[in-house]
Amino acid sequence: MNDTLRHGIFPVPEPARRLTVYIGEADRWNGAPLYEAIVLKARELHMAGATVLRGPMGFGADSRIHTAKILRLSEDLPIVVDIVDTPEKIDALIPHLERMVKGGLVTLEDVKVLIYSPSGKPA
Repeated sequence: MNDTLRHGIFPVPEPARRLTVYIGEADRWNGAPLYEAIVLKARELHMAGATVLRGPMGFGADSRIHTAKILRLSEDLPIVVDIVDTPEKIDALIPHLERMVKGGLVTLEDVKVLIYSPSGKPA
């Protein structure tokens, strides 16, 4: 017997994967912001969703500080793209990211989805 409950449009609890992409705001793919290109590719692949977060401060492999402080306005603030979906759908996105992300960090971790439903709908 399957004890998986259905809440919203994703059966939960459900094993899933979380893909996190750390890039800079100035990074581009075919002339568009890279974070935008990643989200559009995820949507094209019918993934569950993607979230883009803009960080006020950070540094990466080059150790250069990126900050939103008034005296050091940066046009390359840290950007984090978070995507959670089934392992199969995440695996389908990875080859695209390998072509798109020229500098940054991409991480992958197993997660468990507890609630997933459209906005305004009860879980």
